[in-house]
Amino acid sequence: MILVRQEIGDVLRDLRLQKGRTLRQVASRASVALGYLSEVERGQKEASSEILAAVAEALDVPISNIMREVGDRISVLEGLPVISDVVPDDIAGLDPDLVAPELSLR
Repeated sequence: MILVRQEIGDVLRDLRLQKGRTLRQVASRASVALGYLSEVERGQKEASSEILAAVAEALDVPISNIMREVGDRISVLEGLPVISDVVPDDIAGLDPDLVAPELSLR
């Protein structure tokens, strides 16, 4: 069974380590108890949206990036393809209405 809280914790830990920050530094900057953040990173506690926003800010990462990474990881666990958010060069200059008219915002 896939646990979203586990994937959120893994992403938060990976981002923290990539940025070279300690658990103590992030907890302090986010005004979150050190033990609680540790439990969130280990997937033992569910983080509220307020906690996630505070930790994202403490890591200098948009919360949307965190949630996108969580979604991508869950997709992989479910055996689904990860959809790239990068526009290929060969369609970057095309009119969006011609590429995907059903998604047009006009």
